[in-house]
Amino acid sequence: MAHVTVISEFKFATQVVSGHHRFTADEPVALGGSDTGPSPYELLLASLGACTSITLRMYAGRKAWELGKITVGLRYTKDADKKERIDRRLSFSKPLSAEQKARLVEIAGKTPVTRTLLAGLPIDTTLAD
Repeated sequence: MAHVTVISEFKFATQVVSGHHRFTADEPVALGGSDTGPSPYELLLASLGACTSITLRMYAGRKAWELGKITVGLRYTKDADKKERIDRRLSFSKPLSAEQKARLVEIAGKTPVTRTLLAGLPIDTTLAD
């Protein structure tokens, strides 16, 4: 379904390769990186935000709802007890009824990446020969 290769040669900056797409991921300077690209958690949030926006656009298209510009704001936090959370805020440039807004929030909670994050998943790690 999805395949990504990550290559790192120097410090924390990594080259991410997915099909014909290439970009850099890194850590911020405060964490010892060179800030040449988004951090791993920023990429995680980007995945969730992209999936949310795409899913809402698909759903609205089936309902013939005009959403205009969709903005998905995301924030990852960890509190003093090490509890992690993601806060997601949706906004739309077109006016929507209260019922439409409520349904879109409900749909956002059911996107594929949301479900994966909430459910967790096994990660098998092996060494290449």
